[in-house]
Amino acid sequence: MAVQQNKVSKSRRNKRRSHHALLAANFQECPKCGEMKRTHHVCSVCGFYDGREVVVMQDDFDLDEDLV
Repeated sequence: MAVQQNKVSKSRRNKRRSHHALLAANFQECPKCGEMKRTHHVCSVCGFYDGREVVVMQDDFDLDEDLV
């Protein structure tokens, strides 16, 4: 097991951790509905990705109609 030989100062420790910060997510406007969505993700409002519908949203179909 590695044993530290000398004390690591707060300054040196914090310099090492300078790259540990999280980056903010990138958002862009959905071309279909205009809502903000994450890049390379399906729009949570309209269900479209790359110009085609990949997720059928609840508003698009009637549950009573499907049971008949």
